Parts: sequence; structure tokens; C-alpha cells
Amino acid sequence: MDHPTPAATERRSKAGFDLTPPTREQFERLAADLNDEERHVILDHGTERPFCGVFNSAKAKGTYGCRLCGLPLFKSGAKFESGTGWPSFFDPLDRSHIAFVRDTSHGMIRTEIRCARCDGHLGHVFNDGPPPTGERYCMNSVSMRFVAEGEPLPDLLDRGSPEGRPLP
Repeated sequence: MDHPTPAATERRSKAGFDLTPPTREQFERLAADLNDEERHVILDHGTERPFCGVFNSAKAKGTYGCRLCGLPLFKSGAKFESGTGWPSFFDPLDRSHIAFVRDTSHGMIRTEIRCARCDGHLGHVFNDGPPPTGERYCMNSVSMRFVAEGEPLPDLLDRGSPEGRPLP
């Protein structure tokens, strides 16, 4: 059986990012770089302790992306103080960068959020956020990486920039 070429299966977000899942080899390479806590949260759908994450009180300007594959998820301007102990955002950079999954664990019904490209666990989304969306994306710090404003986004899967040019 012929396998489709990467170009034939490529999916792009409205923001222009390639959402094609990593190959098994790429995923294993990325996962090998995770520490035990990151592995527990991102791969095993765990949760970090509240008020302990490095990004909970962060105020720097920039972009928060997936810790595993680097896909940009949120701009710092969408971050707000929710008082919950986890970094919270009211609007993703591009909704297609987030996968929404029904979660019935722990006797609750919630919406889990995962990276739409690598399927890494990010946190949960709730309908108690501020305007204009009314949403609170409750994130685990260990599920994210931060890129300061003006710095190039990581290209961990060698896919180039959204415009098809190599990232600076």
C-alpha cells in the first residue's frame, strides 16, 4: 500500500501553522526530552500542583506554545490572573491549535484541552473566564514553553514558518 506524501496529508491552521501530527520517530525524539513531571502531565494527562508552575504569575510579553511540539497556543495578552493557581488564558492564538476532548475522569464532566498537533495534554477549559470569550483555558505550566516577544518560534519538527519560509 502506498503511503501519502507529507504534502498530501498536511493540515494548516488559519494562522498558517502545519498541524500534521509528528511521525512516530519525531514524537519519540520530542518525548525523550521531557522530564518526569512533564511526561506525567503531557503524556499521561496528569496535573501539576496549583501555585507551583513557573508561568502562573509570569507577566512577560510573548507567545506560549506546546512544550512537546512547539505549536503556538496563546499570546501573552490573552493571559489573566484567575486565582486558581494555574496559568489562565481567555483566547487561544488560533482555536484550531487546540483539541477539545470530553473528560469524565474524577467524577466530573469537563473539557480537556490538548495540542491539536501532537495530542499532548495541556489542561482544561471552563466557561467562567473574562470577556470577550467567557472562557478560561486552565493550563499546566509544564505543558508550555514561552518565547519572548521578538524571538523566533521554535521549529521542532522542521516545518518552517507559517509562510513556508524557514523560521529565523
